[in-house]
Amino acid sequence: MNQQPASVSATRQGSGLSLNYGYGTDRGLRRELNEDSFIASDPVFAVADGMGGHEAGEIASGMCVRALAAIPQLATGERSVTAAILQQYLVRADTAIREATGARAGTTLTGAVVVEQMGMPYWLVMNIGDSRTYRLSQGRFDQISVDHSEVQELVDAGQITALQATVHPRRHVVTRALGTGDETEADFWLLPVEEGDRVLVCSDGLNGELSDEHIFRLLATAGSPQECVDALIQAALRSGGRDNITVIVVDAKNVMNDAGVATTAPRRGADAEDENTLPRSQSPHATTAPLPHQVQQAAAADSEDDRSVDSDAVARDADATEGAVDNERS
Repeated sequence: MNQQPASVSATRQGSGLSLNYGYGTDRGLRRELNEDSFIASDPVFAVADGMGGHEAGEIASGMCVRALAAIPQLATGERSVTAAILQQYLVRADTAIREATGARAGTTLTGAVVVEQMGMPYWLVMNIGDSRTYRLSQGRFDQISVDHSEVQELVDAGQITALQATVHPRRHVVTRALGTGDETEADFWLLPVEEGDRVLVCSDGLNGELSDEHIFRLLATAGSPQECVDALIQAALRSGGRDNITVIVVDAKNVMNDAGVATTAPRRGADAEDENTLPRSQSPHATTAPLPHQVQQAAAADSEDDRSVDSDAVARDADATEGAVDNERS
């Protein structure tokens, strides 16, 4: 693997919040193309997993992250975006993807946007599809996002266990995505940023290879965010690398309260409109992943030993493409 790593530290004046983050992407060992795209530019960290094949998936995921980059508040680095604004741009992305690909391609999207309300920082987590956002906070590891998938619906209905879901023949079928004509409404969660938080954002090429317990161990023991990213990707490759793997890890430091004192106390006053779904209760999984200060398109490597995106790469412009797509990724 010839991976292009990055490690970034950024401090925003005012809140004093410092975000340290790293990122990485890999085509994997079996896929011809890397159809993942990602964006990391404070305040937004997100991963999109394209589906469709014949380059259609990378078009869909690239259009999705470019739609996020076009949001004025995110483009200027403001921490004032809302769930309603994010949803508005996701609807636009859905329309653009369907028009560009003839509804033959789609993409998931998950990630976290740092927002400030009443002078305090929050993670505004978003999700549509089965990519995941985790958080390791004060010793607790939680999967924040909830998969939009057939197997998750079966788990919620008590028809199968979470362990059975990992080997179920329909485990790759998503029930929400952008660009496919399915439901396009994202779920949102608003969580206070706590001192020492570590957030992980990833495509299912990671959690499809590693158990949540394995992910937790690596998140909890790796040093810097970039070291954590590298360890996670290498572990997924050793486990089989059957899909594209994209990982972002973000660490939060110097979290201050209104009096300028570091705090881990619960916050009050966050807007209820920015949360429409509760996290899966008592999930023993979570983490966060960071990305670079730009939109990045994971590109297919020219050789088996070069599978990762150049850190200066930008998501490619979408072109109409041949090929059919359904919501099942093999």
